Amino acid sequence: MRAPRLLRTLAFRIVFVYIALFAVSAASLLYFTYWNTKRALVSEGDQTIDAEVTGLAEQYQRLGLAGLADVILSRSNRGGQGLYLLTDRLNRPIAGNLDSWPSFQSVQGNFVEFDYQRHLGDQLVSHRARGRVFPLAGDFQLLVARDVDERYKTEKLFTTTLPWSGLLMLALALVGGGLISRNVLTRLDSINRTSREIMAGDLSRRVPVTRAGDEFDELASNLNRMLDRTERLMRGMREVTDSIAHDLRTPLNRLRNRLEGTLSQLDNESREGKEIGAAVDETDQLIGTFNALLLIAEAEAGVAREAMAPVDLPAVVEGVAELYGPVAEEKSVALEIAPCGAVTIAGNKRLISQALANLLDNAIKYTPSGGSVKVAVADTPSGVALSVADTGPGIPVEARAHVLERFVRLEESRNSPGTGLGLSLVAAVARLHDARLDLDDNKPGLKATLVFPNRVTRPAPQLRLAAPAQG
Repeated sequence: MRAPRLLRTLAFRIVFVYIALFAVSAASLLYFTYWNTKRALVSEGDQTIDAEVTGLAEQYQRLGLAGLADVILSRSNRGGQGLYLLTDRLNRPIAGNLDSWPSFQSVQGNFVEFDYQRHLGDQLVSHRARGRVFPLAGDFQLLVARDVDERYKTEKLFTTTLPWSGLLMLALALVGGGLISRNVLTRLDSINRTSREIMAGDLSRRVPVTRAGDEFDELASNLNRMLDRTERLMRGMREVTDSIAHDLRTPLNRLRNRLEGTLSQLDNESREGKEIGAAVDETDQLIGTFNALLLIAEAEAGVAREAMAPVDLPAVVEGVAELYGPVAEEKSVALEIAPCGAVTIAGNKRLISQALANLLDNAIKYTPSGGSVKVAVADTPSGVALSVADTGPGIPVEARAHVLERFVRLEESRNSPGTGLGLSLVAAVARLHDARLDLDDNKPGLKATLVFPNRVTRPAPQLRLAAPAQG
């Protein structure tokens, strides 16, 4: 299963978006908790420093510089987190637990932060501190601070791990989305595979149902019930079609034969002969309409999919063109077959031949004397194109979709014989073969093209002789 397809699935997008939102929400909550906790701890430490500064200021006012030095020395000897340093005007230490006046790295209001060296056993380690500078008379200075190294390291660790935590959550989102999407795609592929087999004509296929009893199994069960009903309807339709073909087509042919037999015994110019001749023509038209409707129903129902086989398209073109050659010659229309290589498609040869016959019949019928009709087969990147182009009046752009409907005839075609089912059958055959029917302007005339996507073989091109122009 290709990764790009996996990433495009709805399941993957839902899981990814959900976990991404969860990651953003969790990171925001953690950051807010960290920021609020840091603010509280800093505020608590600053209040302690302010209280110590206030107390030492009172001691300085009461005891003087010497007394302040004694108090600082006493507090320095207690240990703990408190840091003190009293210096003279040259910044030389007088009392405190700092060796020298530190260099401040940041100033936040009245508070400063700095790094200092602290003994840990026999080693000196760098720690972080935060405090306030209190100026005294005579350019003396007092630094009161607290060790905040633990908080500083925690803050640094948090700011370092938070982005990686977000990336880890997104990575888990990708993995989770991929796993869930793969499972969903596996189930959907089984449904799609069954659907393709059914569209290919195997109505006995059913969607697999697992023991999970989840939504997919419920969908599969509903689809299987629908397919059971569809198969029964199709079987019934086929039985009705066979019954109609047997019960109606045979009597119609028998009636036509009797009419022709009677006509052969009469004078064609007599009143009775003309009436029976007209009846024969009406019967022929009725049989043609009946056969066209049966073919359309067969194509649209997908029954003919069972007869799909490799079809040599150029051979079909030559056979149908040979059949319509005399009709074109009688009307003084040049019928031309463009040379092409051997091209084979998967299809129903009988229906493809009938569709081509309908296109040729329409092209010759509506092309004026002296015009031309050209049939071509081309192997294009989008599929195998079978086209019939004429030099007749064509079909207006706004009417091209309408003429594909049943029993539709344009106003200018009312006086010519026909049932209005020719292009409807071509459209039904196109749908059966998953092909595309294009009606384009031939300038002048109409160019009807069937584009079949299911190319089967592509042998080395062998030029065929063009059918001689007949005029």
